Amino acid sequence: MKSDVFFRLLRGPVGSGKSVCCCVELFRRALEQKKDKNGIRRSRWAVIRNTNPQLKTTTIKTWLDWFPENEWGKFQWSVPYTHNIKRADLELEVIFLALDRPEDVKKLLSLELTGIWVNEAREIPKSIIDACSMRVGRFPSMKDGGCSWTGVIADTNAPEEDHWWPIMSGEVPIPDHIAKEEAKMLVKPDNWEFFTQPQGMLEVKEEDGNVTGYTLNANAENKNNMRKDYYPNIVQGKTKSWIDVYVMNRLGSIKDGKPVYPMFAPDVHMAKEEIPIAAGVPVYLGIDFGLTPAGVFGQKVRGRWLVLQEIVAFDMGIVKFSEILRQEISTRYSQSEVIIFGDPAGDFRAQTDESTPFQILRGAGLNARPAPSNDVSLRLESVSAPLGRMVDGQSGFLIDPRCRTLIKGFEGGYQYRRLQVSGERYDDKPEKNHFSHIHDALQYLMLGSGEGRAIMQNLSQAQQAFQARKDYDVFSRKPKQRRAGLWSRM
Repeated sequence: MKSDVFFRLLRGPVGSGKSVCCCVELFRRALEQKKDKNGIRRSRWAVIRNTNPQLKTTTIKTWLDWFPENEWGKFQWSVPYTHNIKRADLELEVIFLALDRPEDVKKLLSLELTGIWVNEAREIPKSIIDACSMRVGRFPSMKDGGCSWTGVIADTNAPEEDHWWPIMSGEVPIPDHIAKEEAKMLVKPDNWEFFTQPQGMLEVKEEDGNVTGYTLNANAENKNNMRKDYYPNIVQGKTKSWIDVYVMNRLGSIKDGKPVYPMFAPDVHMAKEEIPIAAGVPVYLGIDFGLTPAGVFGQKVRGRWLVLQEIVAFDMGIVKFSEILRQEISTRYSQSEVIIFGDPAGDFRAQTDESTPFQILRGAGLNARPAPSNDVSLRLESVSAPLGRMVDGQSGFLIDPRCRTLIKGFEGGYQYRRLQVSGERYDDKPEKNHFSHIHDALQYLMLGSGEGRAIMQNLSQAQQAFQARKDYDVFSRKPKQRRAGLWSRM
C-alpha cells in the first residue's frame, strides 16, 4: 500500500489476506480521490475473476464481508453485478465481471474506469491484463477533474513457472521459443511492482534433504487473524505439489490426476548438468503438430537414451515452427545426422490447406517421416520401457535439466484426468493439456527410433509362446493327439 505505481501485483499463500488487502486498497483509493466541483469524490472500479461461480462464491463474498449491504447500500445481483456506495461525499461504483464469456470481455473493453482489481490473476491471460491497463484512468474524466490515482492491482496464489507473472517478475527467464516481439511484452515495465509474501509454513528436512514435515513460519502474513492450527490442518492429506503452491507460495502446478509415468524419479532420470551431444551418433527428433507444436531431440548412446533438448511453442503454425527447427538443427546439430519422426496424422491434408505438415517440413529442408504408429498404448510403452531399464548400472533414460516442460510433465503434469465420480477413477488416456504436446513429441521420437519395433517384437514372441492349443477335447478330458512329453492325462 506504500507504493503508488500504476500496476501492483501481490502473490502469496492461502490465508495471507491478499483479497482483503485488495478490497481495502480499492476503498482507500476511492477515499483519496479529490472532490469534483460539486464536492463529491467519484470513482469507478472493476473487479475481475475468471469464472462466474468463482466471482460469486469467493470475490463478491469477500467484498460483502467487508462492505455489507445493510451498511453500504444494496448490491445489484443482476449481471453486471454492481455495488453502488454513497456515503457522505463518497460515490463509489464497483462492477464485478467474470471473463468466461466473450460478451464479458467486450464489456470490459467498453468501460471507463478509475482502477481495476484482478482477483486470482494466475487464471487471467496476459491479453486481458493488457486490456485492463487501457481501461483505467478514464473516470472521472479530465473535464471533471481527472483521477487522483489510477491503475491496476492484482493478487494470486502461486502460478506455474511458464505463466506471464513469474516471467515478468524476473523469477524465470523468458522462454527461448518466444518470438522477439512477444518477448518484449513479457519484460517488466518500469511502472509495475511485484510483491511476494512469505510462505505460510517452513519445511522440516532430514539430512538427505527429504521433507518430513512442516512447522509454522513466524514471518507469515496475517497470522494474527488466523487460528494457530489453520496451516497444520490444511496440509493434512495434501500432495507436496498442493502444499508447495498454496502454503509454500512456490511456482508450480497441482497434480490432481494420476501421473502417466509414476516410475519417473528425478534423482535417477535427470542429469545433474547439461548433456553434451555425442559425436558420430545419430540425433533423433520427435515432432507433434498443431497450433502448440513441440519437438524433442535425443540420442541413443551405448544403449542409453539421452534427451538433449525440447522446443515448445504456443499459438504457432507449422511453417514458422519448421523454420525454428531448421535453425536449431543447422546451428546446434550441424555435425550430426538428424533423423526426424512426427505425428502420423501430419501426413493428411487439412480441409483449408492443400499442404500437409510433412510437406511443409520437407519444403524447409527437413526430411521428416511419420512415426510407425499412433497407438496410444504403444507410444506410452515406448517411453516407459527405457524409464525402467538399467544399462551398465545406470538408468536407461536420462533427460537434460533444461527440458523443463518435459520434466514437469514427468513429475505429474502429464497425467490421466481424474473422473468426476465417486472413488479413485481416472480416464484411460492421458489428458490433453500444456504438457501433452511435448510428451507426444517424445513418444514419436522413441517409436520412430526403434523402441516401438522392439516392443512389438517382444509382444509377438509373447503371444506365440502363450498361444492357446487347439488339439484339446474339453469333453473327453483327453487330448485329441498324444504328443510325447507335452500332454499327460488330467
